[in-house]
Amino acid sequence: MSRLAKKPTAAGKTDVSVASGVLTVKGTKGTLTKRVHPSVSITVDNGSVTIAPKDHSRLAKALIGTYASHVKNMVQGVETPFMKKLILEGVGYKVEVKGKDVVLTVGFSHTVPLTIPADVTATVEKNVIKLESINKESVGQFAANIRRVKPPEPYLGKGIRYDGEVIRRKQGKKAV
Repeated sequence: MSRLAKKPTAAGKTDVSVASGVLTVKGTKGTLTKRVHPSVSITVDNGSVTIAPKDHSRLAKALIGTYASHVKNMVQGVETPFMKKLILEGVGYKVEVKGKDVVLTVGFSHTVPLTIPADVTATVEKNVIKLESINKESVGQFAANIRRVKPPEPYLGKGIRYDGEVIRRKQGKKAV
């Protein structure tokens, strides 16, 4: 059994409710909802949320830790939004926000537009992309989609990387 699910999650100032298989978390920054798998039961008592398996199947035991993590992230996200920073490195590499798209110019013969999800806000300062949202999953997935366009290469370090990510550099060819 998951160690995360053994301890109840503190709801704090948020309003957590479960109705007809849908978990709803309301906070000062917004509201998040998530469907709950039928083999997992979630109960809310006096500001704490407990997750337990409904049956003793292997799937139920695997899912309770996942849902414990989801509940913790949802409660944390509606109070303070999650943020990811991406840095563009390379000569001529540019990024800009045009309407509901992030447009990347990263050395291809064409620009790469990526549509910003509805619950994510993107801002650009020089070559730093800042993504914010109350939903941790959508911020992380959109940041991964942006990084996938041009991951950092090990010889010159050019590409899109996370803030704080360390790129292991290779030496390259040596002159004889």
